[in-house]
Formats: sequence, C-alpha cells, structure tokens
Amino acid sequence: MAPTQAKHSSQDLLQAQVDLWHHALGFVKSMALKCAMEMQIPNTIQHHGGAMTPSELATAIGLHQSKLPRLRRLMRVLTVSGIFVVHESASADKEAVYGLTPTTCLLVSDEVKSNLFPILSLMLDSTVITPFFGMKSWFHDEDSTSLFKKIHGLTFWEMADQDETYNQLINNAMVSDSNFLMDIILRECSDVFTGISSLVDVAGGLGGAARAIANAFPQIKCTVLDLPHVVADAPTDDHVPFIAGDMFEYIPPANALFLKWIFHDWGDEDCVKILKKCKEAIPSRDAGGKVIIVDMVVGSGPNDIVTRETQVFFDLFIMYLEGIEREEFEWKKIFMEAGFSEYKIISVLGVRSVIELYP
Repeated sequence: MAPTQAKHSSQDLLQAQVDLWHHALGFVKSMALKCAMEMQIPNTIQHHGGAMTPSELATAIGLHQSKLPRLRRLMRVLTVSGIFVVHESASADKEAVYGLTPTTCLLVSDEVKSNLFPILSLMLDSTVITPFFGMKSWFHDEDSTSLFKKIHGLTFWEMADQDETYNQLINNAMVSDSNFLMDIILRECSDVFTGISSLVDVAGGLGGAARAIANAFPQIKCTVLDLPHVVADAPTDDHVPFIAGDMFEYIPPANALFLKWIFHDWGDEDCVKILKKCKEAIPSRDAGGKVIIVDMVVGSGPNDIVTRETQVFFDLFIMYLEGIEREEFEWKKIFMEAGFSEYKIISVLGVRSVIELYP
C-alpha cells in the first residue's frame, strides 16, 4: 500500500496539518475568553470610552508592565477570533487600540438585559470543563453515571443543592439567558402569545421569563411552577405568583404552558412524562390550548457553519449532565408518544427555536 504522502499533494497534506492543529488548539480560544472575562477586560475597555491601548489596558487591570507583551499576545488571539477589534492608532508609535465588537458588548455588565457574562462564566467554569478530560473512560464505563458525577462524585444539581455559591452561579446564568432571550422572543415571536389568557411557566426558576411575558402582555395571567427550594428563593411579585410543585407530578391548568430550555435536561422517557402532564393541564386546541417550547432543534435555524457547529458542540457539551439536544425527528417522536397531534417550529432564535405544540 502506498504511503499517505504519496497519495496527496504537499499542499493537501499541509492543509490537513493546519486543520488538525486548528481543531486541537480550539480550547485556546475558550481559555483566552475566560481569562479576558476574569480580568474584566470588556468592562474596562467599555468604561474607558470603548478604546484602549495595550499599555492603558495593562495599567487599568493592574498588570505589571513586564506582562505587557503577554497581554498583547492574549489580545491578538481575541481580536483574530472576533471578540475584540483593533482600531487604527493616531499616535506616533502606532500602538494598537483595542475596541469592543457587538460580541463583546454582550459581556459588558452595563447592558443588563443583554449581558451574557453569567452564563458564559458557568459554561467556562472548571467544574464543567474538567469532566471532559475523563470522556474516554466514561464511554467505556458500563455505569450510567453522568460524566459530571463520574468526576465530581455528585450530579450537577446535587452540587448546586450543597454549594450555595455554585447554586448562585447557576441561577445567575439562567437569569442572564432569560433576560437576553425573552426580549428577542417577545419581539420576534409575539404572535405565539396572541389569544392566550393564562400561562404557566413550567420550571420557570425565579420568574424572569414569566415577568417578561406578563409585562409585554398584561392580559395574560402568568404563574411560575418550580420546586419548593427554588420557589423559596423567588422574589415576591404580586403580578406573577409562584407555585411550589414537581412538573412530573402535577402542572396547574392554564390556557398555555411555557417551557424554556427544560427538555434538553431530560431523556426521552422523562420528556414524554412531562409532556403528558402538560397535555392534562391545557384545554383542547379548539379552546386555545398549546405548549410553547423554547429549545434547540438541531439542524434548524440559519444554515451557516457557525450555527451548525454550535448546535452539535452544545449537544456534546450538555452530555456532561446527561442532557441532549434533539433533531426534529427526535422531537416529533416524543411529541407523538405523549399524545400531541401537531407542532410548528419557528426558527428565529439563532441556535434555538420556538416550538408551538398542540393537543
């Protein structure tokens, strides 16, 4: 058999090497972003008028000037990958000037409704990253323990229950995602909420999504259902009441149910159980009953490489806690098994979609 080198041109081989290196070094982008977030670089640049030289940035974040060349190397990675931008310099020494991009603006704490800093902090936390180093042995392990539990000895949710700091990290992440996404959902998918008189946000956490819906549609009576320990920490709200309960046992009746980023935490069997409880809680389709799901439909949405890669990356990522992102045929299977008759996918949320599900 001819050696590999004899089958391909030198340029093909060199490009293949670049592809492999680029793939293997992908973690460098994540760690560079994590470092920049922890050093508060986006906020620092924002608070200094949106443009800073390396020297100014180093001084502002408290770095010794000996670290300046290394800071430039960090920022070069982050500018090449589109996190920051380099502006033309008007100074004689032509020192670079770093500025924010639309991407970085989502990490600036001043922009509360669109600030994704908390959820990125959770995704890049060491407790989440570390389990992936044990993926190979986990695949060979016949035990059904999650990747997270195999490494940490606790499930993701058990750790949150036992560690208040970690629980707060998770809560902040979910709130930031709701604040960001709900504003877009209510702008792009307002028709979904037309004609609804009552709505239960199932497993709605601290009620951010329900409050956003209630504010946008005052005629809808919104309620939040979640576990007792979650409801105990929920803010008092006269307009959005909270009900302590388990969605696997009972869901309060309403015209419509709202489930944002819930199903990807559960396997098919549990999803069918949840959906059957949903079906019991809503009226017929003729009477306006429906379930509104916000989740990922792998393969739906913009047909570009970044979106497609992000969907399958996130599917593998959420495997660490035994979660799953589904393609349309997988969604259809659990919908039909739960006794629903029809659904509609609205793909206007980037990597995620809104699904209207009818009994």
